[in-house]
Amino acid sequence: MKKKSLSRTFLFLGLGVMVILLVSVFIGRYPEPYWLPPRLLYHDQLARQLVLNLRLPRLLTALLLGMTLSAAGSVLQMVFRNPLVEPGFLGVSQGAAFGAAVSILWLTSHPLVIELSATFFGLLALLISYLLSTRIRYGGWVLRLILSGVAVSALFSAGIGVLKYIADPLTELPELIFWLLGGLYSVTWRDFLFVLPFALAGITTAYVMRWRVNLLSLNDDTAFSLGASLTRERIILLVATISAAAALTAISGVIGWVGLIVPHISRRLFGASAEKSLPAAMLIGGGFTVIADDLARTLLPGEIPLGILTSAIGAGLFIYLMISIGVKVRRHE
Repeated sequence: MKKKSLSRTFLFLGLGVMVILLVSVFIGRYPEPYWLPPRLLYHDQLARQLVLNLRLPRLLTALLLGMTLSAAGSVLQMVFRNPLVEPGFLGVSQGAAFGAAVSILWLTSHPLVIELSATFFGLLALLISYLLSTRIRYGGWVLRLILSGVAVSALFSAGIGVLKYIADPLTELPELIFWLLGGLYSVTWRDFLFVLPFALAGITTAYVMRWRVNLLSLNDDTAFSLGASLTRERIILLVATISAAAALTAISGVIGWVGLIVPHISRRLFGASAEKSLPAAMLIGGGFTVIADDLARTLLPGEIPLGILTSAIGAGLFIYLMISIGVKVRRHE
């Protein structure tokens, strides 16, 4: 793809995401199902409050969520050279879910406390995975971290199961289960501002280092011979993207498949090089999550958990990509 054509493609893609975000501002169930006429913003104070204080921070958070999970998925899939890796791979999603469950059951249901607890345990899961990988005595670095991530994910999943079992079935368990299903129904400006620094740090780091991601996707010996500092650059990318994903998971719950399927779509459209596919994945992921959130709050009178929709849509797209013929990933140009 020529540089001029590529720039034009990214311009249209960015404008498309902005149009999705703008249209989504007027999608909702007030004053009638599915649509809020723009003229009401000038005449209806309730409509203005709904858009400015509820819908807008929610949409911006959905955009950040999709961009962050997609960036993290792209980085992880290339660094680990495994197309089935996603942000929950190192136990981060399970750790964040465990932290939220601990807060709901034993601390408080205050949103900020839940966010802090989920973020702490998400980062703790990353640290445990890394430390455990340094103690394993066989296999390369990638294999060791894969095995560590599987073990840590299983441990935190078991912990979540125990917490569900001991939770009060009338008060605590419903809140815990609904949080685990994922959703942005309670997001406010405070929540958005809380995750904004983490998200910007993760997205910016992934974008700036997209050239290095290409090197890290190569064989270790080849990458080292080309000047890559393997351990340092991997740690920087993993900490930045996983921290951002943990912070977003803290307020959204577990949102699956975005970090897995969007990088695949991006590579199908823009080729395997992270120079093009990684920023494209961020834009596609942001638009995808905003659309999924629109469907979650408008399809039924009661809100559908966002995690259910992203899993259903993502699984369908994944099946299509796997069985489609005549579509191939382009190699580096």
